[in-house]
Amino acid sequence: MSSSKATYNVVMANLITIRQATQYVCALLVWCCLAAAGESVWSDEPRPANQTLTADVLSYLDESDSTKAEVVLQGVLANPEATIDQVSRAIQTGRTYQAMPVGTMAEEQIVVRERTYHYALSVPLTYQPGKGYGLVVCLHGAGFSGEAYLERWQNRLGDDYLLVCPTYPSGAWFTRQAEDLVLAVIERVQAQYHVDPDRVFLTGMSNGGIGTWLIGMHHAQRFAGLAPMASGLDGVLMPFLANLRTTPVYIIHGAKDQVMPVELSRTISRELAAIGYPHIYREHEREHPMAGGHFFPREELPDLVAWFNAQHRNPLPTALTVVREASHFQPFGWVRIDATDPIAAFADDLVSKRDELTRKKRYARLDASVTAPNRIEVETGLVQRYTLFLNDQLVDVSKPVMVVTNKQVSFEGMVTPTVETLLRQARARKDPRQLFTVQLAIQVSNPAP
Repeated sequence: MSSSKATYNVVMANLITIRQATQYVCALLVWCCLAAAGESVWSDEPRPANQTLTADVLSYLDESDSTKAEVVLQGVLANPEATIDQVSRAIQTGRTYQAMPVGTMAEEQIVVRERTYHYALSVPLTYQPGKGYGLVVCLHGAGFSGEAYLERWQNRLGDDYLLVCPTYPSGAWFTRQAEDLVLAVIERVQAQYHVDPDRVFLTGMSNGGIGTWLIGMHHAQRFAGLAPMASGLDGVLMPFLANLRTTPVYIIHGAKDQVMPVELSRTISRELAAIGYPHIYREHEREHPMAGGHFFPREELPDLVAWFNAQHRNPLPTALTVVREASHFQPFGWVRIDATDPIAAFADDLVSKRDELTRKKRYARLDASVTAPNRIEVETGLVQRYTLFLNDQLVDVSKPVMVVTNKQVSFEGMVTPTVETLLRQARARKDPRQLFTVQLAIQVSNPAP
């Protein structure tokens, strides 16, 4: 070995050592600051001296305080045992669930954006922490509550499902606050009970059905299926149906509905058929003494539950479509739109308050497909930059990857999987079935109109 090469190796070894030491020092400084302020670094209980890598990983994922979480993260990254395989295994299989209350809990509380909300929860009396259960999230209509809807559903789902029904004032599920509430309730239930992340369903009646459409379309990759009832969509929202490319839909509507005309659901069904998305459309002729045709007949429930039973989310489909306005740039499966040309931006009220771009349906769109081993083809509209989140299930990370955007090669080369990307994405998504080790930003050089 030449002296220059030997010198180079020594320098690189020293740099690695310095980097590791820096990570430890940073973590120690943050820890000391917290301790000096009288804060517990991880919890109110003393941390066991022999805490395992799995415990550290789960501590990072569960820590609500971002500063404390960063301390735990740096400790994990400095651990020589924290390989991608070991950390992935910890995320997927390391969590154990404790015995929790079962039966009906009608007045559960949760704080979202500094406001307190209620939700009703039903857990089968036969609940076993070691078994993964389906979760049905039901959104009530105007004038009702989550508790009222819980009573209508809980005896009809069987012992394989947890049921949660949040309450939102006036059933205004078409607001951003309501959207945040639904997502927060799902995460709360998943943290407390053993929920199968591939069997989470969103359903709702009337205004709750509108919420099912809106929340379900924007966050379609979270759900195994959507079941909107006696509802509809404003025309300016129809383009977001494209997000349901891999999310099954079961629509129920009464032909004699005088509150939400049945043509609303017929129009959606025709649109889904036009873009080639499979779905089920059920139209009934029944009437209720108090509600007329605007209700969910109990006779329809067995078929709906059978449909729930048959659905299983594909957490990593090889083809995705995402349509976005400017306030929903969060990840959508393994893609995320990051920057766009001028497009519509929804206000807190996602229905009635609209700008000129919304009226023109000016939204960003991205279609991404793994078309061959290690080849990803992307078509965009009004997108300037996007990010791909990859793993060894989508591509072979040991070989070069090619990304073609709007028929031009936008990336070709090796990608670098990291434990840090894996952990940060797992913490943000809270979904053990969607783990990504590679984050690849792509600048669109020839944006399509």
